[in-house]
Amino acid sequence: MTRVVVIGHGPAAHRFVERLHHHGHRGPVTVIGAERHLAYNRPLLASVLVRTLSAEAVTLPSLPPGTRVHVGVRATRIDRDRRLVHCDDGVVHRYDVLVMATGARPRTPWLPGLLGPDGHLAAGARALRTLADCERTAEGRVVVLGGGALGVEAALALRGGGSVVTLVHPKPHPMDKQLDPVAGRVLAAHLEGAGVDLRLGHRAVRYSPGRLTLASGVGLSPDTLLLCTGAAPDVELARKTGLAVRSGVLVDDRLRTDDPYIHAIGDCAEHEGTAAGLIAPAWDQAETLAQLLAGRRVRYRGTRRIVRLKASGLDVASLGSLEDLTDPHAKVEAVTLSDAARGRYAKLALYDQRITGAVVVGFPEAIASVSQLYDRDLPVPSDWLGLLMGTPTAERATHVELPENAVICHCNNVTKGALLRAWRDGAREMPDMAEATRATTGCGGCTDDVRRIRDAARSARTAKTAETAGRSSGP
Repeated sequence: MTRVVVIGHGPAAHRFVERLHHHGHRGPVTVIGAERHLAYNRPLLASVLVRTLSAEAVTLPSLPPGTRVHVGVRATRIDRDRRLVHCDDGVVHRYDVLVMATGARPRTPWLPGLLGPDGHLAAGARALRTLADCERTAEGRVVVLGGGALGVEAALALRGGGSVVTLVHPKPHPMDKQLDPVAGRVLAAHLEGAGVDLRLGHRAVRYSPGRLTLASGVGLSPDTLLLCTGAAPDVELARKTGLAVRSGVLVDDRLRTDDPYIHAIGDCAEHEGTAAGLIAPAWDQAETLAQLLAGRRVRYRGTRRIVRLKASGLDVASLGSLEDLTDPHAKVEAVTLSDAARGRYAKLALYDQRITGAVVVGFPEAIASVSQLYDRDLPVPSDWLGLLMGTPTAERATHVELPENAVICHCNNVTKGALLRAWRDGAREMPDMAEATRATTGCGGCTDDVRRIRDAARSARTAKTAETAGRSSGP
């Protein structure tokens, strides 16, 4: 009976264990988590920070019976020869298969005064990576350092919660790694409209409690400095163990490290030069590895990059290659629709009528269809304007019959199959489906998709009932 030990208890580890049992594994599974919390939905931390969601609301469902979960315990050493994991509570766990899902650590920027003599963040400064980071509410004047997706989500959440928020970002527009300049300007206008004070193109040069100095000489006086400056794969244990490491733990198409008994998934893993850094690749890797350990002949081929902002009332998505959207020499056809006055902008890069890159801001009807077309590498319809505007004709033209394992609610990892099962079990209305599956209870961006699946199930039931009635009535 294969003994599986998982180091890490984040979303990737949780998904892996869940799917491992789903695919028939019956051996013992041990999960070792350094945080004192059970696995939770990390992408929703900004909402927990401002108490829009509670810690319990983002906690993931309990793992199947037969799983032993140890929280607040850190793996300190791996004995590869004897296949043992030593932990800081004195317990030693034996494994046949070891899965490293150690995630990532927040990047601490080099900023004089940010770290105290003990190496910890100075008073008033904190990162946003764990539930523990959210235990103290950020109130009053908050400076968010870093304008990536997390920084934007945090700034909007804090502003919505009543804080005075300043967003400091060294680049000309927020989310510069995901959005082209025009989309970035539209997003910046939305942030300003929400009351966020933007300091774009400004670099922080010094911090002391209650004071952040910018390169321009301007001084800000935050009660809290919230660091949203990126994350790096947590490879400390892997490196100490002697596994091959670059930016992440190197894995092949079977998600194996250079030790055949050790695998790595999620933010800590690096596959073909890319570390995941997003939730979708982590889930795909977890699913692939679960199938492999269950005896299936599958391989991990990578995951198409889709970034969707998790902020209620703001629809922003970035797909694929940003270079295809910004490089004038890229061998693609560009399709652009700009309506800056109404906060809307979309640009698609097409090759052979397939999407290689896209940014979509302010077109909620388009994001689901564009994402499906990109993810499944399908040709776009000739009526691309209708696609972006979400007209009924375009919706029919872009309709993709998703498999039941397709994830619909990315905040809570709810699949189409889970939604259909909830509907068959009696969850007929949207609140009922939300209660049964937790879909729509995160950022809310999946609401239209969930409604479409519910309506399709309802229509199919009505059609089947009519067909049965017709046969019973006879000619």
